[in-house]
Amino acid sequence: MKTKKELRQSYRQLRKQLSSQEVNEWSRKIAQQLAHWLDGKADLEHFHLFFPIAKFNEVNTFYIKDLLEEQGKVLYTSQVNREGSQLDTLKLPLDAAFFLDEWGIPVPQESLRVSPTKVQVVLVPLLAYDEKGNRLGFGKGHYDTFLGSLSQSVIKIGLSFFSPEAVLPVESHDISLNYCITPEQVWVFTV
Repeated sequence: MKTKKELRQSYRQLRKQLSSQEVNEWSRKIAQQLAHWLDGKADLEHFHLFFPIAKFNEVNTFYIKDLLEEQGKVLYTSQVNREGSQLDTLKLPLDAAFFLDEWGIPVPQESLRVSPTKVQVVLVPLLAYDEKGNRLGFGKGHYDTFLGSLSQSVIKIGLSFFSPEAVLPVESHDISLNYCITPEQVWVFTV
């Protein structure tokens, strides 16, 4: 089995090979898959999403932001706090304007720092995931810490351009996904 470090390198390389056209087309398909998944789930109103670091060819979640805003959902995102150890939860205003922070992460120009207690669904960034819902992030641990601080009932949805690995190396602090959405399908995991 590959180590986490080897898997991170491998998936960073896979992403690097994607054209901007592929990233945008596949990101739109992921948003469409999410729209289908949301059918009949009107009780889900509070969504936390990440925004993409373009240079890393992350899923363009602005398509998802637009979809959720059209449905009247309340949106949140995160920003690494000043101490650099945890994520602060920010409530997004409608039609927020964004700027890029020092890491190239889109951050809303105006937002309100809030407690994440109302969040029902978290869309989680990742590099890779496996058939059991284990995810491999960038290795900083921000999302594992954030997800671990939320209620057990919060739905964790990964977003990926790729199919799952059979098995990923897992550590005790790693938080599993409930779902992962790709351009082709929604993967369901029993957590």
